[in-house]
Amino acid sequence: MSPDLQPVVTSSREAARLIPMQPGPIRRDALLPYLDAVRQGLLMIDGGGTVIAFNAPAQRLLGDLAVTLRDNATALPLVRALRGGSAPSRRADLGALRHALDRRLPALFEIGRADHTVQAELHPLADGGWVVTLEDVSTRKATEARADEMARLDPLTGLPNRLHLRERLAEALARLQRDGEACAVLLIDLDRFKPVNDTLGHPIGDALLEKVADRLRSTVRPTDTVARIGGDEFVILQAGVRDAAGTQALARRIVDLIGRTYMVEGHLLTIGTSVGVALAPDDGVDADRLLKNADLALYRAKLDGRGTYRFFEPEMDARMQARRKLELDMRQALARREFQLHYQPQLQLQSGALSGCEALIRWYHPERGLVSPLDFIPLAEEIGLIVPIGEWVIRQACRDAMTWPAHMSVAVNVSPAQFKSDRLVETIISALASSGLPARRLEVEITEGVLLQENEKTLQTLHRLRELGVRVSMDDFGTGYSSLSYLRSFPFDKIKIDRSFVKDLTSKPDGEAIIRAIAGLGKSLGMTTVAEGVETSEQMQRIRLEGCTDVQGYLISKPVPTEDLARVFASYPQA
Repeated sequence: MSPDLQPVVTSSREAARLIPMQPGPIRRDALLPYLDAVRQGLLMIDGGGTVIAFNAPAQRLLGDLAVTLRDNATALPLVRALRGGSAPSRRADLGALRHALDRRLPALFEIGRADHTVQAELHPLADGGWVVTLEDVSTRKATEARADEMARLDPLTGLPNRLHLRERLAEALARLQRDGEACAVLLIDLDRFKPVNDTLGHPIGDALLEKVADRLRSTVRPTDTVARIGGDEFVILQAGVRDAAGTQALARRIVDLIGRTYMVEGHLLTIGTSVGVALAPDDGVDADRLLKNADLALYRAKLDGRGTYRFFEPEMDARMQARRKLELDMRQALARREFQLHYQPQLQLQSGALSGCEALIRWYHPERGLVSPLDFIPLAEEIGLIVPIGEWVIRQACRDAMTWPAHMSVAVNVSPAQFKSDRLVETIISALASSGLPARRLEVEITEGVLLQENEKTLQTLHRLRELGVRVSMDDFGTGYSSLSYLRSFPFDKIKIDRSFVKDLTSKPDGEAIIRAIAGLGKSLGMTTVAEGVETSEQMQRIRLEGCTDVQGYLISKPVPTEDLARVFASYPQA
């Protein structure tokens, strides 16, 4: 047979087909032409377990595994070669071999020594013997091992990923059960990382993450594990924890180290980190609970101002459950019509007449009763529910204002999330059209939080509102650090002086000077100035003297539901 036409045997089944099925014992000299045509390792074993034939590749492959082949020798060395693995795998292989031999079934095994692996495939012959093909799979196994390793590593930082962390955590918890060795999970979330990505681009953000990973590696012991489980989320699994003090020291080092300045491709960058800590066994003895409790502690660290660490406490779980319940109730509140609007009037000082009202949302829960906006508005903003709630407020306020005197306007607060939604202008157009309210009677109140994000896009939205005829006011003026620059970038109709300055009128000597300066600024720019939080006649008199045009507060009226507005309106002269 020409070498170019030699058959390639890929399994013992194909090799068995090459063996001539003739009565009587198989003679080796009769098999040589067939064996020479096979490129893989091939050997034959008779029914008594004696090697009766083999080829040179088989001799070489098994020789690398310290198994010597000889004619008419027992096949027992092959069985001994299966004993090279770990005890569990050795028992499994020998059990599978015994099962195959007893029932005369095909079988597949791997024989390995160090980095050398040979795959052996057995197939029974009709005369009671066996044919075995051998293939060197060392390269394939090494490739698979590398792929398996890469599947457990984060490609950017080279740290273990979520899958690998789970494996390490399972090992640590097994040691906890076996030896009582405690461990800790530290969940790390970077603060102020998103602005780096948004302003400098993802390549700079990725380079920063690599530097963060290096710093985290430097702060742990060789027995600990640092993993990256998300965009800017990392986890440290601290092994061999003796007491909480050691974990606390590690958390403190992480906050300090990550908060130090970075130099990334010519950019000086400063970020921070928040850390949530859960200890095993006190905070859980399974991976899911430990990670969940560390996440709850991390959430608390963020609420407490970020740039800090918090250990899990059982009441955190109770608070989170209450928060989730509040979230579920709030998602149903719109459909159940549990939200209501109250209105707080604004008084024009010169005429003594009411100029309009600010719409303030209230939530009347059937079981909780009146839920404070301080409890549900921040949560609504966090989960994105503020957008549909805000749209409802705009539509309802426009409908209610149509029942008021024609000179009175209605002011609605608009959150930064509503500006991001790209639906604000369309919602206002729709609300004005469906209610019939003239655009000049609607006033949109925004805070600096709106102006701080995507400044160009925000200004475009504000100009579109002005083109519609809607008035725009800046709420809580003076509490931010760049209010004056915003007054230059957009011509607001109204400035609302924050209630904290009004409160300071009687307690701080500079209170009057601040209100006087803001009122003068508003007058020079042609803007109405409204002092919020006016509660006493003395405050109103001082505010009048300092030049403010309008006031709002409990002295004029507390926020009241729609049905009580007529009574409030009647107590003031009509413009």
